[in-house]
Amino acid sequence: MAQRTLAVIQALRDTAQHLATQAPYQWGHMGSCNCGHLAQTITKLTKAEIHARAMQRYGDWERQLLDYCPTSSLPIDQTIDEMLAAGFTRTDLTHLERLSDPAVLAAIPFERRNALRHNQRDDVVLYLRTWADLLENHLLADIQLPHLLPAPAVLA
Repeated sequence: MAQRTLAVIQALRDTAQHLATQAPYQWGHMGSCNCGHLAQTITKLTKAEIHARAMQRYGDWERQLLDYCPTSSLPIDQTIDEMLAAGFTRTDLTHLERLSDPAVLAAIPFERRNALRHNQRDDVVLYLRTWADLLENHLLADIQLPHLLPAPAVLA
């Protein structure tokens, strides 16, 4: 799963908020689908720029991630490079496009989880927010606070 960092959590929350506030969403468009929106958040590229980069090679996000080569110099691979450098994995991104990560799905209530559709805006928002919550909970659980001793009494 993605790195448990504040930057990753914030990227997920920002993407969810952007989608929730009616940003253009189109699952079949490489720049405004699930991964496309996260790519917009991370790279600051527009949906059109991301789509144009992706169209230089065949396939959807899943295919692009399978064919990814860090030394190809293809613009879509440079976009993926930025997403990986931000703390995501290729597996994370593949799961995001289909809303299929078992850990994220397990955190969604059963009745809602079974009705989830990968190409529905509200479902993507729920998935992103749930994923961010999971990472945040793991991050907080890993924080060890020092044992604090009471201050010594001061004699007057």
